[in-house]
Amino acid sequence: MSTNQPAQVASAGAGGEGAGPDARRLRTILIAVSIALMAVIASVSGLNVAQTHMAVEFGASQNTVLWIINIYTLALAALLLPLGAIGDRLGRKPMLIAGLGVFGAANVVAGLAPTAEVMIAARVAAGAGAAMIMPITLAVITATFPEEQRGKAIGVWTGVAGGGGILGMFLSALLVDVADWRLLFVLPVALVVVALGMTLRSVPNSRERSAHPFDIVGALVSTVAVIGLIFVLQEGPERGWTAPVTLGSLGVGIVAGIGFVAWELRRRDASLLDVRLFRERGLRGGSLTLLVVFGVQAGIAVVMFPFFQAVLGWSGLLSTVAMMPMAVAMMLTSGLAPGLAARIGSRPTMAVGIALAGSGLALMALFVSVDGGYLTVLPGMLAMGIGMGLSMTPSTEAITGSLPRGKQGVASALNDVTREFGTALGVALLGALLSAGYRGAIDDRLDGVPRGAADSAREGIANAVEAASGTGAHDRQIVHAAQQSFVDGWQQAMWAGVAVMAALLVCIALRGPKSPTPAEVAEPGAEQVHGARPADEEVC
Repeated sequence: MSTNQPAQVASAGAGGEGAGPDARRLRTILIAVSIALMAVIASVSGLNVAQTHMAVEFGASQNTVLWIINIYTLALAALLLPLGAIGDRLGRKPMLIAGLGVFGAANVVAGLAPTAEVMIAARVAAGAGAAMIMPITLAVITATFPEEQRGKAIGVWTGVAGGGGILGMFLSALLVDVADWRLLFVLPVALVVVALGMTLRSVPNSRERSAHPFDIVGALVSTVAVIGLIFVLQEGPERGWTAPVTLGSLGVGIVAGIGFVAWELRRRDASLLDVRLFRERGLRGGSLTLLVVFGVQAGIAVVMFPFFQAVLGWSGLLSTVAMMPMAVAMMLTSGLAPGLAARIGSRPTMAVGIALAGSGLALMALFVSVDGGYLTVLPGMLAMGIGMGLSMTPSTEAITGSLPRGKQGVASALNDVTREFGTALGVALLGALLSAGYRGAIDDRLDGVPRGAADSAREGIANAVEAASGTGAHDRQIVHAAQQSFVDGWQQAMWAGVAVMAALLVCIALRGPKSPTPAEVAEPGAEQVHGARPADEEVC
């Protein structure tokens, strides 16, 4: 990527060359890319509510069912950077249209799949289509919206990206409860049809014109690196962190990652991603913040669902409804974050958001209880939702603002890869902390319980509840022990999240002077260049 020459971008907007779309068309563009993004995000978590149904219908093992769910995320994360860069070169509108087509067709096949093998293949294709869609949706916003409106549009995008998974899970759980699990695939297909029609009619095209050939080696090596590292995070908890396949995948991922950095430094102007840009604190800080925020959010979701279902005894649908206040708060504050950042600066806005999210975790660690139920965690959930909404939008702007317009597909893909890594990391680490805390706490509560039932109870709270039904007088003891031990593990995971958020807050808040407002930064009459960020506006 050349940073010495401005990228040439061809853009078809309403109102003639250079005039740009009017306000109504901008809203239509934002709605179109948001619907496309919602289809992708909803498919990440939607199948979680149908694990039992798939296992029964396909006669599949739990490991196969997990592969059906995880292979989509793996393909999506692995292909984001290469396909984002290809979209920059070939044109973002054609890439978005192609991605919607591939994604929609793959979901139709998945909905009709007769076997687990066909389902896995369809999910791989859906992940590839999603990787064509996801970076382009953000790149269209950054390449189309004028500077003064771009922040608000990115706020809407981050709100959908952050809360869309929970909304998608709610709709999926509703379909599973009232109809058939295969209807889960109707939702993304319907969203694709709407997004495709709006894209064809309203979304302008933009692309980079480069004199350099596409970085094929960088694309392949980055794909191998992402597959290796994401595989470790997904499969480590299931296979064991010291299993040969886990360690082998970790080695491949690390070696490929180092090779990618070395190759990109060598390529310089013709690189897939100029890794030297990570010297800029804006890009580095935005990426770190998104990694942590999405990691904590995904990890907390893993912790919360067993609490609602196994501790409180709620159904999958009701458990998903219980998560909605956090998702709504996140989506609303994502839209408000640009206005706050314009008044007080990006870094203070991010710091406030991180502090609120960390406070929410602390509230849930302090007050959660079996007897208190949902109301003991609701205030913490709301604080988390507000905090994450405030921190996500300026973080995304820091990443997209660090690369020039001609590389917005790559910038958006980098943003998305960071989110996916954070999600996988948060699920793996917080899930492991919860399990370790549970096992460490339950042993002392199983005195007198038959050995077989006790061994089952140590495996997890769901196993404990199932084992308790055949133990007669020990029934209530096992259930109570499992619930209390789960709360102990919950608190351990929450305090770990608080520690991580506190470390991030120190990084954001204490590096350099307070961020000035745009009015304090810009000189009268000076033109702001997309991709440039004043030194004291850097976020970490």
